[in-house]
Parts: sequence; structure tokens; C-alpha cells
Amino acid sequence: MNWYEALIFGLVQGLTEFLPVSSDGHLEIVKYFFGGIEESFLFSVAVHGATVLSIIAVFWREIAELSKGVLKFRWNEETIYSSKLIISMIPVAIVGFTIKDWVESLFVADMNITGSMLIVSSLFLAVSHFVRKRNKEISFGGAFIMGIAQALAVLPGLSRSGSTISTGLILGYRKEELTRFSFLMVIIPILGASMVEILTTKPGAVDLILFPLIIAFITAFVSGYIACRWMISIVRKGKLGWFAVYCMIVGLSLIIFT
Repeated sequence: MNWYEALIFGLVQGLTEFLPVSSDGHLEIVKYFFGGIEESFLFSVAVHGATVLSIIAVFWREIAELSKGVLKFRWNEETIYSSKLIISMIPVAIVGFTIKDWVESLFVADMNITGSMLIVSSLFLAVSHFVRKRNKEISFGGAFIMGIAQALAVLPGLSRSGSTISTGLILGYRKEELTRFSFLMVIIPILGASMVEILTTKPGAVDLILFPLIIAFITAFVSGYIACRWMISIVRKGKLGWFAVYCMIVGLSLIIFT
């Protein structure tokens, strides 16, 4: 992978990880138009690490407060919230340990699969846009249902943030709280997946090309930070409907024209 490919991949990963348009789907589109270019193991770990770092940079105060409360070893507000986050991670962990190979087999730059899942993302976003808004607090059951939405979003083209936030809106949860919960619930799954890759990669499988790697990491972090901030504002203003239109147009275009 050369430097400009790393720049494009890092930019796409950072922006689309947080906007409700599917980062995996858009990376599949980039691979398709670049002629099936492959991500190296180290590149994948680097851009996902940059994604996690951008979340931490945005929510570091909340993470610090949660950590402080949990370390008191009491059943307090922070412990309850952290427990909900852990429950939300169970479905994606089950998927990761049971059908990981099948999921990975779908990542073959197949524009029919990607386009179809983008249309599903569009429908998710459209429903959440028109549903009556309420201000309920996220429950343990709701956290698990949002976790199921996150697990389904391992499919290329099905947006993770779009699925989790839309599910929360349909369940009637507060918009501001949903955005924070949606982003925090992905930190450990991303780190866990990266750790599994590190532990299962054979010696010699890491192709270290330092300059493109640095470009990809910085680009993914900066664009991810901007997209994360932007997404918080978008959800607060209730403008997810525009992304439903975007996903529908892109999904149909991929199916019809590729």
C-alpha cells in the first residue's frame, strides 16, 4: 500500500466509522474502485487503533468519571452505566467467537452485498427519523438490544453507529445519551478484535511500511475526531434523515451500476 492509498483509507475509515454510513461498506467500495487492494494486518490494527483513540479524545472526561466511579467498588451510577456497556458488548462478542470466518468471507468487495446492506441502513435511519422522540433512560434490556444492532453491523454496508443510534431512538432513549453510549460501547470490541488479530497473526505476516502507516493513523485519528464531534451535533439536531437518503442513493447505485 502506497502513501496516497493509505491517506484515502485512513480518511474513509475515520469519517465513516462515526457517521451513519458504514465504514466497512465504504472501505469495500474503495477496494472495489482501487481494483481489490488489500489491507495489511498492521494497517488494519493501526486505523482501528486511531479510531479508538479519537473516541477517547472526545469522551475522555466521561471515561475518566466512569473509571473513577467503578474503582470505588460500589453499585453507583458509574457502575450501573458501565454494566450496561458490558451487556451491550455481549452480542458482538458472540458473533466474533462463532461466525467470524463467515463474516470475513463477505468482505470481497461485492457491491451487491454492500449495496443491499446500505439500503438496510437507510431504512433503519428513516424509521428512526420519523419515530416519535422520547426521553427514556437506557435500560439493561435496551443496552442488549443495541448490542444486537451492533453485532448485525459487522456486515459490510450496515452502519454500526446508524444501527445502534437508530435502535436507541426507536426504543425512545434520549438523543444526547444515545450518541455517547453508542460510541463508548464500541471501544472494547475494537480493541478486542485488534488483540485477537495480533495474537493469531503468524510471524512474518506483518508488512511494515512506516510512512504509509503513519499517514493512515494520523488521517484516521483526525478525521475520526472531527466525524465524532459532528455526529454528536447531527443526532442532537435530529438530522439523520439526510444520511438515510445518502445510503439509499449509494446502495441503489452500487447494485445497478457496478
